[in-house]
Amino acid sequence: MRTTPRPTEPRPTTAHRLTDLLREDLRTIRERDPSVRSTTEAVLHPSFTALALHRLSHLVHTRDHRTLARLLATASRLVTQIEIHPGAQLGRRVFIDHGSSVVIGETAVVGDDVTLFHQVTLGSVGWWHDAERPPGSPRHPTVEADVILGCGATVLGPVTVGRAAVIGANALVVKDVPSGARVLSPIAAVQLPAVPGPATLPQLPDLTLPELTVPDLAVPHLAVHSRSIA
Repeated sequence: MRTTPRPTEPRPTTAHRLTDLLREDLRTIRERDPSVRSTTEAVLHPSFTALALHRLSHLVHTRDHRTLARLLATASRLVTQIEIHPGAQLGRRVFIDHGSSVVIGETAVVGDDVTLFHQVTLGSVGWWHDAERPPGSPRHPTVEADVILGCGATVLGPVTVGRAAVIGANALVVKDVPSGARVLSPIAAVQLPAVPGPATLPQLPDLTLPELTVPDLAVPHLAVHSRSIA
């Protein structure tokens, strides 16, 4: 008995994959930002604009259209104040809350379900160190899945932040972080004002004038000699 072969499912095109990613990005914004109550608001969220333009610019970048990729990245930065290099690799369901002043470098890798707050930097340790690395080696961090990076967190160099780690606000990371670890910056110390005592008048300086010595102003006795006129 002759069997009819099952038709193979068509391979999703690049446009379909990009559309699926953007739909996930919209759902993620609605799930993680309680201030967003509709899909329209999610579309207007800076995270969606930055991710949409980055996913497009990254696609163009991988096809060696670097100038066009840079133009898209620059447009994203002007609109959202979020700077993501077209070469950076971002996973699925990445969420950038608020977004202002976020910087993600060229060789950075961000895993799935990562949350970044404003002013996060995934950068290098400086061109003078990068010049000593072999060509093509990573210069920026790798952030694994489910990581949370608090506002102002800075991760520098080709370090790895392990899965589900939490990088607290204003923390500086320059070494690998194990999975599930918490990296917290020092908390500001609170100093209470001193308890005021009874009101007292300030002590005035001694205004006593020093004793003055008055010089002797007596006119010296003058001897008058008369001379007869002949």
